[in-house]
Amino acid sequence: MNVAGKISPMALADRAKRAAKVAAEFADQVDKEGRFPAEGMEALKQERLLGVMIAPENGGEGASLIEVADICTILGQACSATAMTYAMHQIQIASLADHAIGSEWHANFQRRICDEQLLIASATSEAGIGGNLRNSLCAIEEEGGIARLEKDATVISYGANSDAIMVTSRRHPDAAHSDQVATVFLKDQFTLERTTVWDTLGMRGTCSDGFIFKAEAPAEQILPRPFAEIAAQSMLAVSHLLWGALWYGIAADAFARAQSFVKAAARKTPGQVPPGALRLSEASSLLQLVKANVVAGLKQFDECKGNEDALNAMSFSVAMNNVKIGTSQTILTIINHCMLICGIAGYKNGTPFSLGRHLRDAHSAQLMISNDRILGNTSTMLLVNKQDTSLLG
Repeated sequence: MNVAGKISPMALADRAKRAAKVAAEFADQVDKEGRFPAEGMEALKQERLLGVMIAPENGGEGASLIEVADICTILGQACSATAMTYAMHQIQIASLADHAIGSEWHANFQRRICDEQLLIASATSEAGIGGNLRNSLCAIEEEGGIARLEKDATVISYGANSDAIMVTSRRHPDAAHSDQVATVFLKDQFTLERTTVWDTLGMRGTCSDGFIFKAEAPAEQILPRPFAEIAAQSMLAVSHLLWGALWYGIAADAFARAQSFVKAAARKTPGQVPPGALRLSEASSLLQLVKANVVAGLKQFDECKGNEDALNAMSFSVAMNNVKIGTSQTILTIINHCMLICGIAGYKNGTPFSLGRHLRDAHSAQLMISNDRILGNTSTMLLVNKQDTSLLG
């Protein structure tokens, strides 16, 4: 413990590494079978890492986003499906911790998350609007203190394995598509009727099936703040930063495998520089750029946290968008370099240098909130917002 009574980053990292070791054992199996990473997630629960970002008064450890991002990086080097599931869970935790203040139900729910290590999923995508986070067709209907909702959710990652789902919708049936709320529904309060199966190139273990979601719960489970605020001040930035951290982890593991390959080649030919050494140096430079991108974004978020004006500023949104764009594009270049270094040993499955899973999982990065959509939003903001060019921020 440190002087503030909060668990130290090293202790968090140690716990994450123990969980990652378990997750790594099953990573290839999870990918091959396209199944939920049960072993990795159970290890995270055993290490009590699901509620670390929740405030101590609500049973958590008050971990910072930087500390949670480091956990995502550690997991990304072991099993991307475990890392992504953990990251998406923490995105919901950030929304609860920062935007349900003053709500007794949500405070008690956060205590349950910590005590029982509950896993929280999210349902934002919807048939008819796709992945447009800031629009909903479905609407909450309230009557007698009860909230009812039906949503044709095109994707609910690990929905069938979750203990609760945070769902976006219009505030009421007459509300505009952008007038949204987020509601937490517990497992015994909703039903899922599967409509599509997640059979994909990569990130297969996230089990992001589509469902008809039907739920009924007390209206107090609706988050008190408008979803527009949650998205702008928390969800979008936290998503880009935690995804960036785990994508960095995937690329870092690919680099480690390529480095091992080059070292093995060097031992076989003493006094000669292996053919892949120069390309490894280039990959190292790119990996450092990705790390710097993510770290800078985390630092900026930490500096802006609690300041609504700063979080709502266009410059902040541009910076967070750029973290996502830069990271998601560069990791593919890094992993492709590593594939070229390792050659057939990297292309084949079942070798110590296999990189097929890394490359396939990395291709999802540009699609999770489409880069084209993000670039379009950024280009609009840059028409009226000056690019920040100071090294001091």
